[in-house]
Amino acid sequence: MRMSQRFGRTLREKPAEAEMPSHELLLRAGMISKLAAGIYSYLPLAWRSIRKIEDIMRKEMDAAGGQEINMPVVHPSDIWEESGRFFEVGPEMVRFKDRSGRDMVLAMTHEEPVTDLARRFIDSYKQLPIVVYHIQTKFRDEPRSRGGLVRVREFVMKDAYSFHADEKGLDEYYPAQCRAYRRICRSCGVPVTQVQGDVGMMGGTGAHEFTYVTDAGEDTLILCPRCGYAANREAARIDKSSGVPEPVEGEMLPAPAKVSTPGKDTIASVCEFLGRDPKTSIKTMVYFAGQDPVMVVLRGDLDVNEKKLANLRKVDKMRLAEPEELKELGLEQGYMSPVGVERIFVVADDSLSAERAYVAGANESGYHLVGVVPGRDFRIDVVADIATAREGDACPACGERLTVKRGVEVGNTFKLGTRYSVPMKAMYQDENGELKPLVMGCYGMGVGRLLACVIEANHDDKGIIWPMTVAPYHVHLVALGTSEDARSTAEGVYERLLAEGIEVLYDDRDESAGVKFNDADLLGMPIRVTVSERSLKRGGAEVKLRRLPEGEIVPLDELPDRLKEIIRREIERILPGEES
Repeated sequence: MRMSQRFGRTLREKPAEAEMPSHELLLRAGMISKLAAGIYSYLPLAWRSIRKIEDIMRKEMDAAGGQEINMPVVHPSDIWEESGRFFEVGPEMVRFKDRSGRDMVLAMTHEEPVTDLARRFIDSYKQLPIVVYHIQTKFRDEPRSRGGLVRVREFVMKDAYSFHADEKGLDEYYPAQCRAYRRICRSCGVPVTQVQGDVGMMGGTGAHEFTYVTDAGEDTLILCPRCGYAANREAARIDKSSGVPEPVEGEMLPAPAKVSTPGKDTIASVCEFLGRDPKTSIKTMVYFAGQDPVMVVLRGDLDVNEKKLANLRKVDKMRLAEPEELKELGLEQGYMSPVGVERIFVVADDSLSAERAYVAGANESGYHLVGVVPGRDFRIDVVADIATAREGDACPACGERLTVKRGVEVGNTFKLGTRYSVPMKAMYQDENGELKPLVMGCYGMGVGRLLACVIEANHDDKGIIWPMTVAPYHVHLVALGTSEDARSTAEGVYERLLAEGIEVLYDDRDESAGVKFNDADLLGMPIRVTVSERSLKRGGAEVKLRRLPEGEIVPLDELPDRLKEIIRREIERILPGEES
């Protein structure tokens, strides 16, 4: 392609709206254009990369046993009502009526349509397992889009779905998809960390996320430097036994005693006043799940993980109670506890032990209770892990101190189990003739988000540094000088490279050397070939890899073969080996 005919243009200055390097560079390079908040057009160069990313995805999905299909973007609401998600999902799902008054939704994911397909075409265990995938547009009305292609409202996603006879079959197949995801990211030049994830609105029994670690990311990762434990903070666990003081002999025998704690309305202040370790105190908070209050109790040194709590209560999110609402419930802020509370649902973190006594609020201003035993002195409705992992907490696997990183989630995998097949009656007949629900897995990866992460992982202060595997073009040919000899030679090189099947972006514009070199660095094609009077005097064309500081002079008659060798070598450098 000739730069003089290119649709789109480069920008010299950083756009004010740009929040991340990939966002800035995609806009400055003229690769995307914003139509509305979180809605972008892909211009020719970016679209060429998108197609290459999709081809890599197809290759790995096919290798994992997938069959490509295509499902609609517009769904009748009936199937979402069957699964229950029509009523569970909030305003991020776009709902509308067609001309006949029928309720419809825009696809934000495709579990319901693919389950509908499965119940139509899978009826025997002999057909299982089966894996299908598609690359399709989705729409989620995000409250705040950010980072260019990192969080958008309209996006293209590769999602795959597997169907199995039982959980064992899903467990055996699941690692193949995880391996495929690691290979896809590696093939695109993006290093990712596989972390345990939260099942969220997808449901199911387990999930993993494939995350590019970067300070600009919006996800929080909890990582162990010793054993490799890795989880999203929403799902991360910690070793809660670490550093817990031994109970004082006999302290659990007496009934709770009320003590005066004037003005001590925080865990830190009351523990300092009483000379107690925060690990021997109870933190009490009240949330609302819709209109229903939920009292949460956990060890005083820990914090509540609101996502875990929301999942436990099967709601999208929890809301912390306001001071006025606490008064209406007869509770005193700063001095609350579950002792004596009768009509509020109580969730206790598994950090609390029925074999220990704790300091807790007395539900009276200026007073606390000492010697409170969970389960003996107050009612517990549910015990669960609802604590947030933090920097320095103990690893649940090996006890090492955990570290916290930021990252961008590129893809995710879920063990859905029968979350959708049971309510939607997607059944198969087993070898004994009995009807059983299909066991499902699903595996999603954002195409545009992966493109953004390619640039996040491969750029410098001058622009993009495309990996050869997904670069819009392999070669950026630059013609310099005003002499007829140099220009005609560059034209001949361009035509010859095209004839040899080499992907070439040719800067044939009447611009200065500085403008052309700056644009070449900004656009970031892997190889720059410069034809100028100077290079010709030195014996040919200058060939320079974008990722390296120096180039070399290659004779014109050797240029196609030399470029093919560089392209092959660079692709081999990026692609994962068979054991990855």
